[in-house]
Formats: sequence, structure tokens, C-alpha cells
Amino acid sequence: MVTRTKAGLLAGGRGFGLSTSALAVGIFLFTLTAVSIALIPIGVGVFTTPPVLEAVRVYANRRRSLAREWLGMEIAVPYRPLPRERAGVLGAVERCGALLKDPATWRDLEWLLADMTAGAVVAMLAPALLLYSVWGVVLAAGVWKPIDEAGGGLWFTFVHITSQSTANLAAVLGFVYAVLGLFVNPALIRANFAIARSLLSPTREQALALRVERLTETRHDAVDSSAAELRRIERDLHDGAQARLVAVGMSLGTVEALIEKDPAQAKALLAKARESSAEALTELRDLVRGIHPPVLAERGLGDAVRALALRLPVPVEVDVELPAGRADAPVESAAYFAVSEVLTNAVKHAGADRIWVDLSYGSGALRISVTDNGRGGARVGGGSGLSGLERRLGTFDGVLAVSSPVGGPTMVTMEIPCALS
Repeated sequence: MVTRTKAGLLAGGRGFGLSTSALAVGIFLFTLTAVSIALIPIGVGVFTTPPVLEAVRVYANRRRSLAREWLGMEIAVPYRPLPRERAGVLGAVERCGALLKDPATWRDLEWLLADMTAGAVVAMLAPALLLYSVWGVVLAAGVWKPIDEAGGGLWFTFVHITSQSTANLAAVLGFVYAVLGLFVNPALIRANFAIARSLLSPTREQALALRVERLTETRHDAVDSSAAELRRIERDLHDGAQARLVAVGMSLGTVEALIEKDPAQAKALLAKARESSAEALTELRDLVRGIHPPVLAERGLGDAVRALALRLPVPVEVDVELPAGRADAPVESAAYFAVSEVLTNAVKHAGADRIWVDLSYGSGALRISVTDNGRGGARVGGGSGLSGLERRLGTFDGVLAVSSPVGGPTMVTMEIPCALS
């Protein structure tokens, strides 16, 4: 009952905030948008509409964030990428046109209309049920009498307050409203967000268009990553193993010339050639491990991550809860190198002295979380390593989320849709 009471009171407070926001911010933004669009024919709206519509998007994204934080409800962002902002009239016209051509812009305006009407009413019911019950108690405490003496006509819902007994009945009815509010308020908040999701989520056409754009982007990223990897392999072979093997060949040629004239020198050169060949073999093994670790191919992702953790200079706890089956080799490889990069970042940049890795599978997706107790402050964007990692996971429709407040801890969560065989 305590949990139910807390949930009902919390939902009442949230309903008050949502309804107030809808009636204040929502109406203001809708009116400002309508006026700004109406001013486009005379040229003024070309400059005012983009910032106003971007403010609407910020407001809509805030509602998406609240849906995720409060209810765990995901509302996808359907906006098309905007052109690079340029100064001058042509840049303003281009940006304004792109915003107005995006169907998500008009759905945002539809949501503002729905939110300031039906959404506001639904959200307002949550605090109203609780506050109205207080009014019943206030009336029963004697406030009804001066109101009745001043002219009467006082009603509490369907109860006409004319005496102390009817005032007491109002208090009882108010108690019923309070209990009802504790039970239905969470559902009212969910209903408000359901209205938002119906209009803020992408339509089927928008989802398909965004899917095509994402696939195009991730395809380019995959091609670029493959080209960069090939260049790295070529450079490592040229500067490492290839150079050592050439040196071994030259040493063997010298040995062939000295083996009869100076056996001792020839023997020393053979020893150096053997050392060089061993070093070349080690470098080739490291190179192969960098392309696809043998332990990953032979024993799977869980054991490969455990082996990776053992090579780090800080303690790493690895918790693996994977079914017997295995994902496709490209997915396992992407997951392995993603974990490797996050672990490397935690050691080199976060200054962590303890790391936790959790691997699990459920609902058709491989889930990996890497947590460290470092200094925090990690973020996706700005050309960081996590941005590149996010793009590479996007090739597999994977997602990456980072929680890293300043001072730590940092948690990097990755999810890759896949099937096990």
C-alpha cells in the first residue's frame, strides 16, 4: 500500500507538471509556430521559422526523454538530417524548406494540439483527484457555513452542501476520490504518454526512410572501416614481419657465403636469423589475433573476452550468461573488438583500477555492458573513439549508450540484434 501511495502521489505531481507544460509551453510554441509560418510569404518567417521549429523539436525530445525515464517507454526520433547551417538568405531558405518538408515537423504540431487539449485534460485529472479530495475535507472543517450563508449553491460534485452532514458526506466522497487517484493516476500518466507516442513516433514511411538513411550511412562506415583495416594490416606487415623476413633472407645469404670461410660468424648470423624469424612469427600471430583472435573462433565470445581481460593491467570481472548457441562470426567479431576498445579506453583514458564486463543474450539481442570506476566524463560525439564504435555497431543495427558523469563511474552499454545457432 505504501508503494501504491507513493506511485499515486508521484503520478499526481507529474500530471501537474505535464498539464502546466502543455498549457503554457505547448500553447506558446504552437502559436509562435503558426505566426512564424504565416510570415513566410513576406520573408520574415524564413528567418524565424527554423529556430521556432527547432525549439518545438527540443520540447518534443524532452517529452521523449521523460517517457523513457518515467515509464521506460521508447519513442523513436523521426527527424530527417538537416542541411549544414550556412549564413545568409540562401542558407536560411534551405534550412526552412528542409524543416517544412519533413513530415515529422507537422506531426510535432499535431502533437502540440493534442497535448494542449486531450493530453492536458488527462494529465490534469491526476492532480485534480488528489487536490479535490482536500477541498472536501476543508468544507467539512466548517468552511461550508460562511459560503452557504453568503448565498449558498455550493456543490461538491453531485452533493449539495447545505449542512454539516452534507459537508461530512463531501469529505467522505473526497476520500473516495483520493483513493481512486492513487490507483488510476499512474494509468492517466501512461495515457498522456500514449497520446504523445502515437504522434511523436515515426510513421511506417518515416521509419523506412530513416532505415534506408541509416543503412546507407553504416554501409559507408563499413567500407571506410574495412579500407582503414586493410591499410593497417598492410602497414603492419610491411613495417614488421615483412622487414624481419627480408632481414632473415639476407642473413641466410651471408651465412651461405661465410659457412666455409668463417663458421663461427656464420653460426652467429644463424642465431640472429632464428631470433628474427621467431620475432616475425610473434608479430604475425599478433596480427592474426588483431584480425580474428583464434580463441574467438575456437571457444566463442565469452572465453575470448575472458582471455582479453586477463591481458589487461587492471582487475577485470567478467560475467557471461550466454546460451549454448553462438552468433554469426561477424557479430561475434564486432562485439569482441567493441569490448576490446572500451576496455582499452577505460585503462588508458579513464584511469580505472577496476572494470566489470557483463555479457548476456535475450529478446533476440546480444547485450554487453562495460563498467569502470574511472574519472568519468566519456561521451559520444566530437570524433571520439566511442563515436566510431557507435558507427561500427550501426552496421549490425547495434546501439551504444554511455552513462559517464564527471567523477565516474562510466557504463558503456552495447546491444546487437542477432540470432544464435
